[in-house]
Amino acid sequence: MQTATGVTAAAPAVRLTADFALHLRAQRGLSDHTVRAYVGDVEHLLAYAARHGRADLVDIDLAVLRGWLAAMSAAQRSRATLARRGAAVRTFFDWAVRTGRVATDPALRLASARPTAALPTVLAVEDAARLLEVARTRADDADPVHLRDWAALELLYATGARVGELCRADVTDVDVAERTLHVVGKGDKERVVPFGLPAAEAVEAWLTTGRPVLAQGGTEPALLLGRRGGRVDQRQLRAVSHDLAALAGVDDIAPHALRHSAATHLLQGGSDLRSVQEVLGHASLATTQRYTHVTAERLRSSFEQAHPRA
Repeated sequence: MQTATGVTAAAPAVRLTADFALHLRAQRGLSDHTVRAYVGDVEHLLAYAARHGRADLVDIDLAVLRGWLAAMSAAQRSRATLARRGAAVRTFFDWAVRTGRVATDPALRLASARPTAALPTVLAVEDAARLLEVARTRADDADPVHLRDWAALELLYATGARVGELCRADVTDVDVAERTLHVVGKGDKERVVPFGLPAAEAVEAWLTTGRPVLAQGGTEPALLLGRRGGRVDQRQLRAVSHDLAALAGVDDIAPHALRHSAATHLLQGGSDLRSVQEVLGHASLATTQRYTHVTAERLRSSFEQAHPRA
């Protein structure tokens, strides 16, 4: 079907979003998590447009996009969600124009919310130590899953790796002798990060005592395994973080808080921004710089509590 502009109208939504997902993976190098989020956002937009009589992609204009975002705002979606969905449709229509699916880009003048610049959750050094000590003590029962949990939390804190990066790591990605972990980050960028003796102890215990029990024939190359022998997933490690935080009596945290804590503690310990950027795998130094704000906030809080003329 041709429009008045000669541009072919939208293919069925399933085919359209499948092509978009392929573009995001193959040409943009985005992670599976980001691809799923962006495709879901576009599907949400297409469903909204269809309900308002704009079933064809070429019929979606700026007014439709603004109405879509306004409807989500009225539904009290978070600023972060609105910002991501705005970014997703801008990426989508840029691709649609370049591939000839539409003649003009209705998202060029689309303004969306900026996410709140909230400081990341960070454990105090002593709280991080308490959390990891509880993980180590719990692993004394020789339950292979508890050994895995101890190794996972030690690696998350020691390396600053994202939980998804750690879940994707294979046995061959860790070198206990050299105390290094090879991870594949966003955009398929690889890096090798060091870890210390406590993490090495936990990983050695997991690899020699815990993992062989769960491996069930040794066919799964994953570094971390679930109780049934398959690769551990992020939800399992999130549950572990919450459970162990409760046992340790520290702030309830997700695994990502250990990454934030590692970055903050490195800076507090005197590491330079460039080194922390390399450890975390940030593409931009500006992303790493937000941790200087965390350390500054902590310094101010300490000052106000302790100084007689604060």
